[in-house]
Amino acid sequence: MRFECLVCLLLASLTFGQVADPAAPAAAGAKAETIASAMAGEVSEAEVGPDDPVITLNGFCTDPAQQGSACKMMVTRAQFEKLAEALQPGMSLSLKLNVANAYARNLRMAAAAEKRGLDKTPVFEEEMRYARMQLLSQDLTRVLQTEANNITDADLEDYYKKNQSSYEEATVARIFVPGAKQTTSTQTGATQPTEAQTKTDEDAMTKIAADLRARAANGEDPDKLQTEAYTDAGIPRTTSDTKMEKVRRAALPPQHETVLDLKPGAVSEVFSDPAGAHFIYKMISKQTLTLENVKTEIRVVISGQRYRDSMKTFQGDVSFSDAYFNPPGRSATPPQRTRRRQKKNPPAHNDEGHD
Repeated sequence: MRFECLVCLLLASLTFGQVADPAAPAAAGAKAETIASAMAGEVSEAEVGPDDPVITLNGFCTDPAQQGSACKMMVTRAQFEKLAEALQPGMSLSLKLNVANAYARNLRMAAAAEKRGLDKTPVFEEEMRYARMQLLSQDLTRVLQTEANNITDADLEDYYKKNQSSYEEATVARIFVPGAKQTTSTQTGATQPTEAQTKTDEDAMTKIAADLRARAANGEDPDKLQTEAYTDAGIPRTTSDTKMEKVRRAALPPQHETVLDLKPGAVSEVFSDPAGAHFIYKMISKQTLTLENVKTEIRVVISGQRYRDSMKTFQGDVSFSDAYFNPPGRSATPPQRTRRRQKKNPPAHNDEGHD
């Protein structure tokens, strides 16, 4: 029936996170409780056959001739699971119970809407047109995801060979040198240092970083050098742990990735970031992970890239009328009413510091 199509559309919205269905009504008959127990896993699947009813709507029937106890509609397990599988393959039992509640309610509501002729209005026709388009888009998304997940062992091996450097894993020691010295005034903010003083402090820390790098290359303990770096910067620190394990290129800032090219025992150049901080690395050990170690990871990467590539066909190359969507004199900011409400209830601030 036509209203059954509407039910499917509404349930599709539910299962795709667009509708939050309320809990089952408190007043339920013994049969409904049995159905709920079966869906919750308290009754084994073997006890509910494919032709057994799992939803029974008493007092609801499409044949006006049926009256009293004869007026009922039953949905079998096979019928319901066909719907559930269409909406979301592998749907959990708890979600199935939510969908069953929505299904029963929407069957009644859709029938009532048809009696009012709501299915023959221009509004409904436009809703159906858009809902059909949306569902087809969702079905295509599933197909594209399935195709993207169709990855062979040859695909995995080919990707691994082409990106083998990405699967190098290292243990390194990293020495961090602050970009400027911390004084009592800079810590409390009581007196801001002059521009000349700031420049002097930055130059001093740059020189310290170069000295620490040379000492690390000569074999001095990185933890000891790290403690000295903090001391020179005016930051109290008694112990330091510079060791970083299982480091991959992707985990490093892009400008630091060359660290993975170092041989064990070698020390990197001094890396300085835009904020002025300095970093020194010493390679302790490294290995290349085997294909078996990273198969799952590679599969995710390939699948994601394939899916993104397939979606590019449907993105971009579209223009919107500014005259309609952004006409002159119309602001894209929230309405004035919203801004006034925000002004009356400003968010709490922490005067001791801000990010």
